[in-house]
Amino acid sequence: MMDTNIKRIVILGAGESGAGAAVLAVKEKFEVFVSDASNIKENYKTVLNKYAIKWEEGKHTEGLILNADMVIKSPGISDNVPIIQKLKALNKPIISEIEFAAKYTQATKIAITGSNGKTSTTLLIYHILKNAGLNVGLAGNVGDSFAMQVAENNFDYFVIELSSFQLDNMYDFKAEIAILLNITPDHLDRYQYQMQKYVDAKMRITQNQGPKDALIFWNDDPIIKSEIEKIQAKAQLFPFALSKGKNIAAYTEDKQIIIKTNKDIFTMEEDMTALTGTHNLYNSLAAGLAAKLADIKNESIRQSLSDFKGVEHRLEKVARIKGVDYINDSKATNVNSCWYALQSIQTKIILILGGVDKGNNYTEIESLVKEKCSCLIFMGKDNSTLHDFFDAKIDQIIDVKSMQEAVNTAYKIAQQGETVLLSPCCASFDLFENYEDRGSQFKNLVRHL
Repeated sequence: MMDTNIKRIVILGAGESGAGAAVLAVKEKFEVFVSDASNIKENYKTVLNKYAIKWEEGKHTEGLILNADMVIKSPGISDNVPIIQKLKALNKPIISEIEFAAKYTQATKIAITGSNGKTSTTLLIYHILKNAGLNVGLAGNVGDSFAMQVAENNFDYFVIELSSFQLDNMYDFKAEIAILLNITPDHLDRYQYQMQKYVDAKMRITQNQGPKDALIFWNDDPIIKSEIEKIQAKAQLFPFALSKGKNIAAYTEDKQIIIKTNKDIFTMEEDMTALTGTHNLYNSLAAGLAAKLADIKNESIRQSLSDFKGVEHRLEKVARIKGVDYINDSKATNVNSCWYALQSIQTKIILILGGVDKGNNYTEIESLVKEKCSCLIFMGKDNSTLHDFFDAKIDQIIDVKSMQEAVNTAYKIAQQGETVLLSPCCASFDLFENYEDRGSQFKNLVRHL
């Protein structure tokens, strides 16, 4: 539980995580103040006012913040922000909403991280557990605020998607089942462009795990394998891979998914799973392992893996118009996500990409782009990095300034049998509110062609 010397908690950021943390903190009898440098959305103001929580927006008043005994920071706020630097200089403890909420629940926590696939895997595990009749909450980077659910519900299980930003400010949190899907370069702008710092953040999901806990990980990821050896992970290890190997707990063989735990063996026809593509096979293996460790019956896992609906904005089929497929992969905010998308499509591709570049290295998709892309459409305020890399490699490259222009351009040049793919490799904040806004605009415009 919390240090008894902590009386006043300041929460920076009043979005989903901040508002939830504020409600839980008030319920646990702390003095609470919420500060957001931007404007607070009306629905969160309503929540704060309902609990008579003091708040401010559009500024950070130092006199009301620096006297905190502890600070709960929104994952979106960088450590380089002046108010955070001042709090650090005063040695004020700064934690995440997930860290805070975990202190007030006895639920079994299944936590998922990875550069790609974490939302799909998180939703898939939640779907399996929910269908099996477990009392389960969905939280973290997806679903409702973890803290709010701890304040208002009494779940036996939580399935929690964790970004590196959330893991950064987690210290005592322990996942009974931790899942590490993959680690590839992402968000390097937040980690001083040092890959190891980003890796260290991801590996925090394993901290505090003991011999009774489980660590599920992709065995073919060289970074994960070396890091697990380096930290000498204390949890029971459950590696998954595409093919059978020594100590591999989940794999595929003869078009079958095979999952082995010390209890029994689960098998299922590969083509019976609802999700297609190699990356989704990995997600299904990881989710199946987590379900087995949560003692879900085989027939229930089979049912859920076969009827799961995919994630919006992730390889989402929008329409087929005049023999051309349109696919919304707006959630691909890094190069590795785009690689998965390009790999999974068998036709020629018109690829729409661009946005806020986070220090991307496009070498990873170079060969797939050369092989599969008939045209690249760059959609961002500054496409210079993309031009520097691709100009000499692809014959047809077009710059556009809006989603309307991108969709119209793709429609004009797409040949029957091709695929128009929105898979941006970049963050969306230059032209859109977020990746959901970007994907929704794409879908809406495609449907009106």
